[in-house]
Amino acid sequence: MHTVSRRELLLAGGALSTFGAVAKVPQMRANTDIVSLSASELSDQIRLKRLSCVEVMEAYLRQIDRFNPKVNAIVSLQDRDALMRQAKERDEQLARGQYLGWMHGFPHAVKDLAATKGIRTSYGSPLLDGVPDHDEIFVERLRHQGAILIGKTNAPEMGFGSQSYNPVFGTTLNAYDQTKCAGGSSGGAAVALALNMVPVADGSDFMGSLRNPAAFNNVFGFRPSWGRVPAGGELFLGTISTGGPMGRSARDVAMLLSVMAGPDARIPLAIDERADVFAGHLERDFHGTRIGWLGDFAGYLPFEPGILELCKKALTSFESLGCRIDDARPDFPPERLWQTWLTLRHANSAGGLIDLYKDPARRAKLKPEIQWEIAGGLDISAVELQHASQARSDWYRALERSFQHFDYLVIPSAQVFPFDAQLHWPTEVAGRKMDTYHRWMEVVIGPSLAGLPAMNVPVGFGGRGLPMGMQIIGRHHADLAVLQLAHAYEQAVHWRDTRPPLLST
Repeated sequence: MHTVSRRELLLAGGALSTFGAVAKVPQMRANTDIVSLSASELSDQIRLKRLSCVEVMEAYLRQIDRFNPKVNAIVSLQDRDALMRQAKERDEQLARGQYLGWMHGFPHAVKDLAATKGIRTSYGSPLLDGVPDHDEIFVERLRHQGAILIGKTNAPEMGFGSQSYNPVFGTTLNAYDQTKCAGGSSGGAAVALALNMVPVADGSDFMGSLRNPAAFNNVFGFRPSWGRVPAGGELFLGTISTGGPMGRSARDVAMLLSVMAGPDARIPLAIDERADVFAGHLERDFHGTRIGWLGDFAGYLPFEPGILELCKKALTSFESLGCRIDDARPDFPPERLWQTWLTLRHANSAGGLIDLYKDPARRAKLKPEIQWEIAGGLDISAVELQHASQARSDWYRALERSFQHFDYLVIPSAQVFPFDAQLHWPTEVAGRKMDTYHRWMEVVIGPSLAGLPAMNVPVGFGGRGLPMGMQIIGRHHADLAVLQLAHAYEQAVHWRDTRPPLLST
């Protein structure tokens, strides 16, 4: 016999309001009922006035009070009274028929590497800590769609490293085990999301910063095609890093992308396509779809035991959708790909941070990994940079040849499970020494260098109960297709429902 839950009563509130028993529904609006709604459900409830923005804000702030002290995911939390006033204003707007959009009344925390006008933005560094006088482009769009910015989410210093610790706010801890790290650089975003402290989360991804923390915390993280989410700064050479959405479902990720994406005249290389396509249905038939399994690149990449096994088991879920799985081997030496990555990463770091490095006093305040990146960039010649760009072009062409045989490529999202939060980075993986602070994340550089859409989907848990994920990689600008496959896969596995974070129980 099916027992109607409080969550179901809450969702049904408006539709059943003519029945006497439903008069008690407002009393059922417990904190856990509201924050456990998907972002898409929450948006509908606010739009239909079945939930007020005030009670939504109250519920999320209580959730933050309860869990954030244990994990340190949300930082620079704004004044509670001011947030409640903003929520009340959103309700008054609704009462006047002024519905701002999908995020109307959403409490939202922006990753602390993105500028937020009037809200402290530290970049995880005492050298850059301050209060901006402007918003990033995607932040402008969040506000325009009705989001209420409640604070920021923690990140590593200047975004360097897939471990979210910094000298300003400290370390963010994993949602499933508070002795383990959250991943990064969108670690605070992933943990806040996993523990229902925000409905959706934004992040950014240079190396794997939307995919690794999502895998480490059992949520979905989407690195969109480069140019899908426009960003300011240097406009022509910086074609690796991108902003993107995170969510507890593929549908929520797609909806947030519909807010963040879209062209902007200030960004000449932004993709000139409407973003509302991501707000449509994600259902699609995948019978006969061809998926290429990249695995460990024929033994090149080391993996902690259990990761490849979890991902291979997840492949059976794709087969249940009608997909065909075969091994994929792009015609490109992985060693060359890594050297290409190092050159471009060094050059990007030196070009952006050279002024800090030149000042000995400020250089001393940079963590060693950042100093190493900048120093490496100082020795790169224009010819070497051109050769790295040519290698990157060759890699893209190699993937395009692979996509003549496959509709998607898949590969794990990380080479290790979440590790000790006191460890800055793993120095060894499966018996192999890691020669850089990010070598243990080599598995994510392929989509980043090619500018292709790649989404982390959960694949389950290892022997110690720690989460892992797998990347679904799509063709050039095939962002919607990636979201559709992720959505179909999600319906087959339901990892979020199967094992929620330990702190949530």
